[in-house]
Amino acid sequence: QVQLVESGGGLVQAGGSLRLSCAASGRTFSNYAMGWFRQAPGKEREFVAAISVRGGTKIYADSVKGRFTISRDNAKNTVTLQMNSLKPEDTAVYYCAARRLVIATTPSEYNYWGQGTQVTVSS
Repeated sequence: QVQLVESGGGLVQAGGSLRLSCAASGRTFSNYAMGWFRQAPGKEREFVAAISVRGGTKIYADSVKGRFTISRDNAKNTVTLQMNSLKPEDTAVYYCAARRLVIATTPSEYNYWGQGTQVTVSS
């Protein structure tokens, strides 16, 4: 089992920045690829960003490329999503997720999920 706890969400004006963190516990963190997903009201959960077990490979959704940065610290068992130039359409609940070894971009491929953190971007 892997337990994931997100933090860092909040309310920000368009153009602003937020930094989301996800703390992992329970298993060897460096054996897990990590992903960030988001879900807006009435919409399906969508991929935001993912990072490989050692951080050498990073994948971003087109909608956030150039604005968001995913990173991880295997010594601290954390993964971070730095979000800059935020837009109202970025408003959603953001989820951290983990899966063993292989990086992926679809929710169904991830086995472990956090409880989510709300991000609201006002116009």
